Amino acid sequence: MGVEKEKSDTSIVMDEDEFSRSIEPILSRKGHVFASPHEVRDPDNVNAHLKVGFEDVIAEPESARTVDGVWICSHATFEVVKLGLYRLLGALLAVPLAFLLGLVFAVLSLIHIWLVMPSIRSFLVVLPSLQVVWRSLTDTFVMPFFRSLGRSLSTVHVQHVEQ
Repeated sequence: MGVEKEKSDTSIVMDEDEFSRSIEPILSRKGHVFASPHEVRDPDNVNAHLKVGFEDVIAEPESARTVDGVWICSHATFEVVKLGLYRLLGALLAVPLAFLLGLVFAVLSLIHIWLVMPSIRSFLVVLPSLQVVWRSLTDTFVMPFFRSLGRSLSTVHVQHVEQ
């Protein structure tokens, strides 16, 4: 029982076709790994009202116009500040807000699945029994009262006499 001093060399041999076929599901989802810059990020137009351009905010009529240089400079400033500030705030706040919104929707889903729907189902199971009890109570107590009240008041006649 001595210590063996032999080196062993292990290698995995795989054909190129087999390698690309076996690694493909890991690397790609729907044909690409990362989102392309031209990908539509709002396919359902949820935020269509936020597509605001300079001309939508600042519009000069023909009667009151600034110098063309000022117009061009203000247009460029508007676009740069809008895009730059959005990207800066997005970089700072997008991940924490996504975390918070994910947490909120997870809690709402949990409440809906584990509290709201079981409560509704429980009420739907109990309601037919309560309906039978309620109907028997109204048939026993309420209906005879109003039937006798109706019979006693049916003999009352009202006449309107003008003087």
